[in-house]
Amino acid sequence: MGPEVHTHSCSTNSRNCKVANGVDVGVNRIFWVDMEMTGLDIENDQIMEIACLVTDSDLNIVAEGPEIVINHTQNTINQMGEWCTKQHSSSGLIQKCLDSKISLIEAEQNVLDFAKAHLPENTSPLAGNSVYVDRGFLRKYMPKVDDYLHYRIIDVSTIKELCRRWNSEVYKNIPKKDFSHRALQDIKESVQELQFYRNYFFKLS
Repeated sequence: MGPEVHTHSCSTNSRNCKVANGVDVGVNRIFWVDMEMTGLDIENDQIMEIACLVTDSDLNIVAEGPEIVINHTQNTINQMGEWCTKQHSSSGLIQKCLDSKISLIEAEQNVLDFAKAHLPENTSPLAGNSVYVDRGFLRKYMPKVDDYLHYRIIDVSTIKELCRRWNSEVYKNIPKKDFSHRALQDIKESVQELQFYRNYFFKLS
């Protein structure tokens, strides 16, 4: 099996997103990340899969990819807890990790190259559900990517908790998720969820 890297076509592919009049359209973009890990202990667990995409400030997807499965040995897999083992077995991710030829260093460079192609440095916050966890893993295992992004985050789960407390009518209509626990699908659902809050909780539509 070849390297488990997937990239996707995008509408904007200019370095640093410069437009003709000199205005940088990338400064308001949002960098979305989702990871699947062997667990949630940053010191001992590992990134199994990472996917990322970029949206504009109105949450329209500007670019997708890369979607990367990182190589891990059977020894690493054997150290996972029961929940992760069951979930990542049923999704097929464990076998993909065993088959992958992509190292963590290569994965980091692929993600960094994607970020550089679509975002000016230190301008875009990191977004996702409970994305503070992903940020911690980025900081430890992909520091070049972490350093390139803005230090702020947009945590969709925070908005979900506020919506639950402040507007139960909106909350009960939150889009249902598949909970596939595959990175790209999960991240698209995070974008969809924030679009919902934008339209119905913040009422910006």
